[in-house]
Formats: sequence, structure tokens, C-alpha cells
Amino acid sequence: MKMTYGVYAGMLAMGLAILGAPVSSALAGEPGAGSEPSTTSATSAPASPAASSPEDLRRRIDALKTDLASLNAELATDENAVATPAAAVQDQGTPAPATPAAAQAPAAAAPTPLPSPSMTAPLATAIPHEVGAGPFGKIEVTGILSGIGMTEGDHIPGDSPTHWDLSNAQVFIQKTTGWWQFYLQGGAYNIPILGVPFLQTGETTKDVYGPFPTGYLKLVKGGFNVEVGELPTLVGAEYTFDFENMNIERGLLWNQENAITRGIQLNEAYKKLTLAFSWNDGYFSNRYTSFSGSLAYAINASNTLTFVGAGNAGSYNKSTLATPLFQNNSMIYNLIYTYAHGNWTIMPYYQYNYVPTNASIGIPVGAHTNGGALLANYNFKHGISLSARPEYIKSNGSASTGEANLLGFGSGSSAFSFTVTPTYVKDAFFIRADFSIVHAMNSTPGSVFGATGTSVNQPRGVIEVGFLF
Repeated sequence: MKMTYGVYAGMLAMGLAILGAPVSSALAGEPGAGSEPSTTSATSAPASPAASSPEDLRRRIDALKTDLASLNAELATDENAVATPAAAVQDQGTPAPATPAAAQAPAAAAPTPLPSPSMTAPLATAIPHEVGAGPFGKIEVTGILSGIGMTEGDHIPGDSPTHWDLSNAQVFIQKTTGWWQFYLQGGAYNIPILGVPFLQTGETTKDVYGPFPTGYLKLVKGGFNVEVGELPTLVGAEYTFDFENMNIERGLLWNQENAITRGIQLNEAYKKLTLAFSWNDGYFSNRYTSFSGSLAYAINASNTLTFVGAGNAGSYNKSTLATPLFQNNSMIYNLIYTYAHGNWTIMPYYQYNYVPTNASIGIPVGAHTNGGALLANYNFKHGISLSARPEYIKSNGSASTGEANLLGFGSGSSAFSFTVTPTYVKDAFFIRADFSIVHAMNSTPGSVFGATGTSVNQPRGVIEVGFLF
């Protein structure tokens, strides 16, 4: 319709131009127009329209002008009719913008989840609450509140077959813009671990990393940054706190790794490579003789390969829950492959841990472990997901040769575990459950599960309910 009216208007304009030229010439008294003898005009009048009187020509021009004005009015009405629905689709309750440029302006971007604390599927950090902090710029606040229930078979003496407790009451405060940034994490937390007796949240918070387990200052320059403070470890494929991971309980391989380190870390991102190097206190020993590093290569948007290495350049005979003697004096390596695409997240990884002999600090015979795990999660529709984690780890030696008991099940022991975790997420709310089994092999009687320490299997069921805010 719009094109048709345009053609009509063009044809009328051409007609006006053609007719307007003779009229102008006649009014100007040009030869051959209005100055011919009356005999010629009388003779030619019946044969040619060009001989019409000026009054006839004016009437015809006026009629054409009237038609042109009518067509222009209809054309304008048609353009408005086409434009109105397009504006109404964007926002029916708001008047159309005054200018086309304003109509095409993009909407303001919605807030997105923050990169810290680091989390794997299926849970994600909440949309941050922004707080103005004057000279400090914009501060962002998130947090978690959750509770946990556990039941287990073949519990060891001193433990209980069931537990109910607060699992997380933590707040995360951070500044993520500008050349200087920071991250603070504080509150109560629990760290349930496969094959290890349950420790109440109050005791965990007090005896492991304290009420402020993580906090650091970050200085940023392009793709390079420096972090100083209490930092998450570079080692392993699982994070420290349960809400950061696919499964509620930490695994057998995680129990050989450090979790929080105090020190300084340098990070550099260059094209597909991400490098990190840290000088720290290893297993929270407060003795700064440990080093760790990682090199990650992004093969493409879905696949990443990471190598991690860490070790203690010195030695220290400290032994606590956060600083186990053997592991704090060890060297540990990981090779981690990550696939994340669509609904799938898959992370197989290999781990090697070596503890050298050092009788002066209480390690008469050293040992090493080899282990592998597969972490996998699939997101279904309507907030439902399913995660699974099979893993196997083996230490060298035997009870007769007395190598370091790295797994806790005796010298030279090995273990297999399988954990499956269904999860439901609705906005800030989540509920999930762990179903797990640990099977120990080549174990030393009295060091495994049950009242007598001779049961080689321990099943568990865990449920966690909470809010990410």
C-alpha cells in the first residue's frame, strides 16, 4: 500500500510539472503560447487540448493538486498505522518515543551473578545487592543461609548415626570494579567429608578456618591482578564449602588437598591461557614455605584443560584439623579437564600426592597416592538437576612396611566412593540430597567403620535446604 501511494503521488507530480510549464509560458507572453493570432487559435482549438484556455488549465491543475493532497494524507495515515503496532510490542503502556534514535536505545543490562565465591553447577550465586560506599565506590553483597540433616550407617564410636545442624550462614561482601578490589567472606559453615565423622558447625567454624575463612585485597591492571590475604586454593576440582559444589559432601580426593591458604597470588590471562602462581602457607600452617601454581588452556568455549602443582619447600611438624601433618609436607599435582556446554558440566581429573620421608617431623616412612574422579552434572527443566561423582584413590605400601597412612584406613589402603545428588532450585530457594557409599580396600582392621572399626562400607544420606540471597 505504501509503495502504491508513492507511485501515484509521483505520477501526479509529473503531470503538474508538464502542465505547469505551458501555463507559465502563456502567462509570460512567450511566442506560440498566448500570443498567436485569433484565427489560429480558433482553427486549432477543437483539435488539441494544448489550446485550452488558461482558466481550463488552472482548473485542471487545481484538481490535480487536490488529488495529490488527498493521496499524501492517506499515505501519512498508512505510515502511522504500520508504525503503531511495532511501538506497542515493546511496551504497550508507554507512549512511543519522540525520536527513532530513542526507540532503538537498548535497555539497561540486568545485574548478573558475581564470579565469587566460585561455584559449579547446579547452584549459582544470587543477584548481588548493590550498596553505595562513598569513596569506595559500589559494594556488592550476597549470602547463603542453609541447614543440613545426615544419617549414616556403620558410624564410628563417638559419632552419632544422625545429625541436624546449620550448614551455612555466610555473607559475601566485595568490590569488583576499579583498579583495587576486595572480597570478604564471613559467618558459620560446615564441611561434611566422605568417610570422616561429622563435625558440628560451631566446632568447624572455630577449629578449622575461623569465622572469616576468606578475605583478600585485589589489585587489577588489565588481564593481570594480584591477590593478598586468605585465598581459596588453586589445587583440585572441588571447592571448600558445600554450596560451591555439585555434591553436598567433599570427596576422597578433596580430603588430600589444601582448601584455604594465606599468602599472595599472581594471576594473568593471555588469550586462551590463564596462569596463576601463589606463595602461601600450604595447609593453613601459618608457615610461608609453600608454593602453588596453575596453568589453564581454553581449547574452545566448552573445553578447558588445567594443570596444577603445589608443594612445601620446607618442613613443619604442626598437626591440626586444618593442617594435617602428612599433607602439609607433601607435593600434590592435578590434571583437570572441564567440559561445560548446554545442560552438561563434566570434570574428570587425576591426582598424585607425594609425602617424603622425614623422621625429624614424625614421618618415618613416606608414601604417595594416585587417584581419579569424575564430576558430572546435568540440568533438566524446571530447576531440576542431577549430579554424580565416582572416585577412586590408592596409597602405596602396606601395614607391614608402615608407610604414612594418608587415607586414614591404614598404610597401603585404597578406597572407592560413589555419590549422587539430585537438586531442585526455585529462584533463591534450593533443596538437594546426597546418597553416597564409601568402600575401603586393603584396610587395617580397627581403622575403618563401625563399632569395631572393621566394616569396610559406610552408606550416607544427606539433605540440605537453604536460600541464596
